[in-house]
Amino acid sequence: MNILAHLHLATLAHSSLIGNTVADFVKGDPYLIYDTDIADGIMLHRKIDSLTDNLLEVKQAKLLFRQSYQRVAAITLDIVWDHFLSKHWDSYGLLPSVAQFNEATKAYIQPYISVYPVDYQHFMNAMWRGLWLENYASLDFVGDVLAGMAQRRPKLYLLEETIIDIKQHYGQLEALFFLLYPKICLTVKQGIN
Repeated sequence: MNILAHLHLATLAHSSLIGNTVADFVKGDPYLIYDTDIADGIMLHRKIDSLTDNLLEVKQAKLLFRQSYQRVAAITLDIVWDHFLSKHWDSYGLLPSVAQFNEATKAYIQPYISVYPVDYQHFMNAMWRGLWLENYASLDFVGDVLAGMAQRRPKLYLLEETIIDIKQHYGQLEALFFLLYPKICLTVKQGIN
């Protein structure tokens, strides 16, 4: 799952939006660094990532990528799941539009952002400025995101070409999203152990 899904799932779980979004910028035991609710959010993010990676639907989705691209498929799929969540927000959204959800989460996070890692601040501000959450609904935007990630991280250069696999297997990926995302939502609402 990527940023939109983590924000959405954190909201469903009544968990810290900051904790769930800062998680990728925190190493080690978050309870040694942050207050309990932020650390709990970081741990929820990690549990969601672990749960998602182990779902049968995700394993099936990875196999849709060309063999030489499967090592970066998990990263691509995180973006793909956000694409489908943004595209199908009417089925899952907690507010009428992704734009409204984006504004609500910004209003919650922005006043406190300065006490968190600088990389996190840059990431979140770029997300809000670029309207990523809304733009994830566009497959062209997904391609741009993957290309940008590939350029920033030379070891992940294959990401840029995974848009070909997404387009080739779009219907299958969408069907898998409709199977896996409700499972994740239900698990989060019931509490992940």
